[in-house]
Amino acid sequence: MSMPSKASPISFLSIAPYWAGLVLVPMVAYAAIWGGWWFLLPVLTVWVLFTVLDKIFGLNKANLDPETDQRELFWYELVTLIWAPIQFALIFAVIWYTGQSALTFWEKVGLFYAVGLVTGAVGINYAHELMHKSDKLSRNLADWLLAMAFYSHFRSEHLLVHHVYVGTPRDAVTARYNENFHRFFLRVIVACAKSAFRAEKERLAKKNLPWYDLSNPFFLYWGLQALMLVLAFALAGWEGIALFLFQAYTAILILELINYVEHYGLTRKHLGGGKYEHVKPHHSWNAGHTATNWLLINLQRHSDHHYKPGRAYPLLQTYPASEAPQLPFGYAIMAWTAVFPTLWRRLMNPKVRKWREMYYPEIQDWSAYNKARNPISAKY
Repeated sequence: MSMPSKASPISFLSIAPYWAGLVLVPMVAYAAIWGGWWFLLPVLTVWVLFTVLDKIFGLNKANLDPETDQRELFWYELVTLIWAPIQFALIFAVIWYTGQSALTFWEKVGLFYAVGLVTGAVGINYAHELMHKSDKLSRNLADWLLAMAFYSHFRSEHLLVHHVYVGTPRDAVTARYNENFHRFFLRVIVACAKSAFRAEKERLAKKNLPWYDLSNPFFLYWGLQALMLVLAFALAGWEGIALFLFQAYTAILILELINYVEHYGLTRKHLGGGKYEHVKPHHSWNAGHTATNWLLINLQRHSDHHYKPGRAYPLLQTYPASEAPQLPFGYAIMAWTAVFPTLWRRLMNPKVRKWREMYYPEIQDWSAYNKARNPISAKY
């Protein structure tokens, strides 16, 4: 498998851009203090500025050596480790401040949309990186970050379901061909919660334990989420809970928009008997847009993430179009396009058809794949 050329050695200039998410924290604080239209500062930074920077810096086609010593990645990974306490302080300080302020209803809505954009684009994304690590600290920090988005079950669903069954009918997160985002969102909100709980129940059953055994992480998930609600109420009453849940909803919406973009229309070949081919780079959309990958710590190198889930984000490889399907734009533009189904299908359906012709010319009838009606796979 061919790879683009290796990047230059690790340096401060190569690490610093991946700390870009931190600039959103003072922006949100400033918006809370000054009110008005200042909430647009972090909003436009995420949705517009990084897209403009993508245009300026272009595609990053260089890869770090995947065998790089873990100790050399410390400064890359530190930003993900410090984010949980920073985000916790940000959310609840803003809830407290808002409860004491003279901000209008619509100023509060705008402000907490900005907070949710940060907790979704940065917080859940960092949690995603941390949950893939084996050490207890990283997993605990991931749980705290997900509880702040009221989406704790995402850890179980992502690790036990999505990565195992991606591109098959058993994975709800694989967006189906011609399925618009709005239907997708309503479907996955319910399906992912159910599949996450079922996966943990099955895991415990293999140990001859009932689902209500205290080792079921759902008790931790529920406890952390309850703690968030209690704290929000203590700081600002029912309004505090409403503001917390609104930012959480925004964060979840951002997450599922990205999930929709990452796998739309891409399926693994059914080999018969409920068995599917192994995951390859061409089963996820890849994007090499430099600035957005700084903000999202290489999440757009999603083809390699599914191919090698254990790789730390600095070591994720990017692929040429001959080896992985490429998104035409960074995630910001793709996410907004996904909101408009007609525009999305016009942009992406031809790319999905081209992908099918390239990798699976032998498949003539895609109807079962389009409707996720192939046999449900067993774990393999």
